[in-house]
Amino acid sequence: MQKPVYEIELLQNVDKELEGDFYASSKSVEYKKGTSPFSTKDLLHHFYIVLDGKVKTYQINFETSKEQTLFIYKRGDMFDVLSLLDKKPHEVIYEVLEDAKLLQLSIEKVRYWIENSPKFNKMFFPYLASQMRYLEDLATEVSLYDVKERLVHLLLQNLDTEEHFKYNLLQNLSNSEISKLLGSVRHVLERAIKELRDDGLVETGRKNIKISNLQKLLEKNSKMLLK
Repeated sequence: MQKPVYEIELLQNVDKELEGDFYASSKSVEYKKGTSPFSTKDLLHHFYIVLDGKVKTYQINFETSKEQTLFIYKRGDMFDVLSLLDKKPHEVIYEVLEDAKLLQLSIEKVRYWIENSPKFNKMFFPYLASQMRYLEDLATEVSLYDVKERLVHLLLQNLDTEEHFKYNLLQNLSNSEISKLLGSVRHVLERAIKELRDDGLVETGRKNIKISNLQKLLEKNSKMLLK
């Protein structure tokens, strides 16, 4: 069987038996920007790995219309991990932010690998831990820091290859989407961006925030943490 390029990249460190089983058990699916194709029922039966594009998952207060983005999944990310592990519906909303190609697998097959494949677990459980750390950081940030401080942290973590869910995250994200990541609203975020721009720390363009003085931004972040 000829190996698709995306499968070689994802499974380069697993054994041949799992590799072949993975090929036979998965298929590629594509979704357009702006769609919400993943229902609670679907995620009780299917597990997804992102190959290209971005998919966000979020919660919304329907009385205030305020949103909190939980994750923005990009290449290599997997969902829905909660439904995979506890077999219960996960009441979140999904939206495709950029045209996306994903790998679709039977959730029962993935559970079988978790129970029977140490090689799969070496790939899966570090990823699960990174999700848990990200959510812990999110709760801490929203509770302890203001929007400007949270933005500074996010900008710096966006450059850090160790920050899986934040590394290279901000590319092509609108201010509205960034504000939802920070648990805020757009006008508050834009005020924080203006303050950083006026201080000579960042430059802005269409769907782009560029750090213009990394050293000063690091110093500012250190001072914030010491408050």
